[in-house]
Formats: sequence, structure tokens, C-alpha cells
Amino acid sequence: MSRALDARLIAAHDAGDKAALVTLYQEAAASATDPRAHWFYLTHAYVFALDCGAPQAAELHATLKAAGREA
Repeated sequence: MSRALDARLIAAHDAGDKAALVTLYQEAAASATDPRAHWFYLTHAYVFALDCGAPQAAELHATLKAAGREA
């Protein structure tokens, strides 16, 4: 993960901006070179999407489920 993305994630956490965290964790997942990191970040995006009622929740759930990462 780039330093810039890491800084944006920290700022969003500090601000409690869950909607931004969904997008930022999706961005982190997309840029991850390690598959474990990819799924870690995507799972975080899903959790924050559920928490704030973001429309991405359904798509994230489907992606995780298709990969065997969600029941």
C-alpha cells in the first residue's frame, strides 16, 4: 500500500468516515500484491459498508462469497 493511501485510511479512521473507508479499503484491495492482503482489505471494506449501509455492501458480499471468503 502506498504511503498516500495509508495516510488517507488513517485520516478516514480518525474522522470516523465509514463511507470513505469503504472506498479506501476497496482501493487498497485493488492495489494489493499479496492475495491475503487483498482479501483482508476487501473484508474490511465489506464490514464498513455494512456498518454504514453503503450500497457497495451487496457487491462486496457477492465477491467475498464467490471466493469462499464469506458464508
